[in-house]
Amino acid sequence: MISKERLEQRIELLAQIGKTKEGGVSRIALTKEYREGLELISEWMKEAGLNVRLDQAGNLIGRKEGDVPGLKAVALGSHVDSVGNGGKYDGTVGVIAGIEVAQHLKEEGISNMRPLEVIAFCEEEGSRFQSGGVFGSRAMAGKLTKEDLKVTDSNGDSRYKILKDFGLDADNIDKAVRKNTEFELYLEMHVEQGPILIREKAPVGIVTAITGLSLTEVVFEGEPNHVGATPMDLRYDALLGASETALAVEEIVNKSGGNAVGTAATMDVQPSQVNIIPGRVSTVIDIRDTDLESREAILDTLEKRIKEICERRNLQYTITSKLKANPAKSAPHILETMRKESQELDMKTFEMPSGGGHDAQLMAEITDMGMIFIRSENGSHNPKEFAKAEDITLGTNLLANTAIHYMNK
Repeated sequence: MISKERLEQRIELLAQIGKTKEGGVSRIALTKEYREGLELISEWMKEAGLNVRLDQAGNLIGRKEGDVPGLKAVALGSHVDSVGNGGKYDGTVGVIAGIEVAQHLKEEGISNMRPLEVIAFCEEEGSRFQSGGVFGSRAMAGKLTKEDLKVTDSNGDSRYKILKDFGLDADNIDKAVRKNTEFELYLEMHVEQGPILIREKAPVGIVTAITGLSLTEVVFEGEPNHVGATPMDLRYDALLGASETALAVEEIVNKSGGNAVGTAATMDVQPSQVNIIPGRVSTVIDIRDTDLESREAILDTLEKRIKEICERRNLQYTITSKLKANPAKSAPHILETMRKESQELDMKTFEMPSGGGHDAQLMAEITDMGMIFIRSENGSHNPKEFAKAEDITLGTNLLANTAIHYMNK
C-alpha cells in the first residue's frame, strides 16, 4: 500500500536540509546541503531494498534486480537539487515517490520480472552554473560537451573542479552514459508548476509531451548619447529596438497558436544611466513549443522581424543561439497504460503538455518516456510552492501501478 503519511513525512524531512528563513529550500547542486540530501535519499533507497550507487555525473541510482535475468529496467526518477530559496516539492516528490514504489514492492511482496531503478538526477535546475540545467540526465543520455565541464559558478570555480571536489571522477564522466538496451522505459512524477490542473479540478495530470526549449541571445547596438541634447529623429536607441522585439515575441507566438509560449526573459541595458540614451542592450528570448517545426518557424519569423526593426531604427544586432532542446513526446503505449490504470484507480486526470523542461526530456533520447503531473499551488521556484499530500498520494499510486504493469510485462 502506498503510504500517504510516509510520503508527507519524507518531503518534510528532506525540506529541512537547506531550509531558508522564508520557509523555502536552497539545496544547490554539488554543495554541502546537496550531499546531505543525497545521504538521506540513499538511506531511504536502502530501506526500500535498493542497491545504491553514485555515478560519475553525481546521479544517485538505486536498483532492485528483476526476477528474470537480462531484461531491461523500468526507471523512475526526478531531482533533489533546488533553485535558491525554492520550494520543497519541485523534483523531490518524484524521487520520493519512486522510492515509495520500491517500498511498496517490498512491503507487499510484489514480484518484478524487470529490474527497477530509482534515479535522483544531479543539477536539473542549472541554478549553480547557469548553463541550462538537466546536467545529470544529459550526462546519462550522452549529451555532454567539453564546454559543460568548463562552465563556472559565481565563485569562478569550474564544474569540472566542483565535481572533483565532490569526490566524482570527472575525467571519466562518459561512464555515466547509459544505453537504450538498459531501459524498458522511464517514468517521472513532478509537480505541475502551473495553474492548469487547478483550473481543470484534476489532482493528477498525464503529460502528453514536453516542450522544446530554445534560448536565443540578441544584442542590439545603437549609439549612447545625451538624452537632452539629442533630437528624437537623430537617436539610435538600443532599448527601443529590444523593447519592440519583446512585443514582437508576444505577437508572433500568439499568432502561431498551439502550445507555443515566448518570453523576453532578461534585458541588460548599457550604460544604464539616467542621462544617457541606451547604446547597447542584450536580451535572452525563450521560445518553447511541443512541435519542433512550429518552434523553428517562430524563430525564423522573429529573426526577420528583428532585422526589420534594426534596419528601421539604424541599429546593429547579433543573434546567438544559446541552447536548444528538442520536444519530447510521451510514448503512446505509456499514455494508454496510464489512462487504463487511472480508470482502475477511479482517478480524475487531465492530459496536458509540459511547458517546463524535465529530466524525462533527456531520457526520451534513450528510451520511451512518460510523465505524471501533480496539481500544485502558488507557482513554483518559490517558498510558497505547495502540493496536497492527497494529490501526491494519488499520483504515486498511478506511478506504482504503471511501473508494476511494465515491470511484469
